[in-house]
Amino acid sequence: MNTNAFTKYLFCYFVGNKPEEERVHFAVSDDGYHFRALNNNEPVIIQNLGKKCCRDPYIFRDEDGVFHIIATDMRCYDGWCSNNSMVVWDSFDLINWENERIIDFSQFEETKTADRVWAPEIIYDKERQEYMIYWSHHNVDGDPATVIWHAYTKDFKTLTTRPALLFQPKSGMAGIDADIIEKGGKYYLYQADEAKKAICYVVADKPNGPYFEPDDNKISVADTALEGNCAYPILGTDKVVMIADQFVAGGYFMQESTDMIHFKKVDDFALDHLRPRHGSMLHITDEEYDRLIKAFGEV
Repeated sequence: MNTNAFTKYLFCYFVGNKPEEERVHFAVSDDGYHFRALNNNEPVIIQNLGKKCCRDPYIFRDEDGVFHIIATDMRCYDGWCSNNSMVVWDSFDLINWENERIIDFSQFEETKTADRVWAPEIIYDKERQEYMIYWSHHNVDGDPATVIWHAYTKDFKTLTTRPALLFQPKSGMAGIDADIIEKGGKYYLYQADEAKKAICYVVADKPNGPYFEPDDNKISVADTALEGNCAYPILGTDKVVMIADQFVAGGYFMQESTDMIHFKKVDDFALDHLRPRHGSMLHITDEEYDRLIKAFGEV
């Protein structure tokens, strides 16, 4: 699809730790900074399979123009070490979501003891002409920390490669909530680094690495702990905005950059009224925006 047609933003997120809050929500924006909830900030998808609760929804438009949401299949009340699966939906119009399915990582030898399969995201690998799913992962029988794993798929149903490690911080401690953005032929992976208590970056020439970790790689400028980072370009500019969940202090934080590494705080934004937790952003067209408003209404 012609990316020049994109004019608006769709934010996909969940809102809390109660089972009824672990649902997919939508909000829209004209400028990428100020957002309005759709559907009165009520869920737009109710999960029927797996844990029947989802977190960290990632919305994605594939090379054929079909939309997908992939999310953590997890019920927080079961505990933080209680899930081994992802949940996926497909849509042709952003309104009707179908083909709900579970990707269960306990079926693979490499991940048969997984107890954390968190925050999945998808990026298209142009060289391989496949989609790379990457997520925060922990196995009971050997991993000292929760780090980033990956696998390839062509249909978001079956994997074409075995699950494998993608990136682990040099510290040996946890690095979670990876978000990969391509700019200028480089792939920037942002993740919440447990050792540095901050969002940090690593960089590679390909989506599947290897990723280089600079010693001075902290990029978050918040004075509070952040996780669930999501970066996206501001249309028509050279700016990239990063939003993140202030999971201890509460609320959301926004910062922006023109070089992917040096960020400054953004004060004029509107997200907190949505009560969002970890979410994702999709660029959409005017027609898609109007269709969403017509179907769900906006607040």
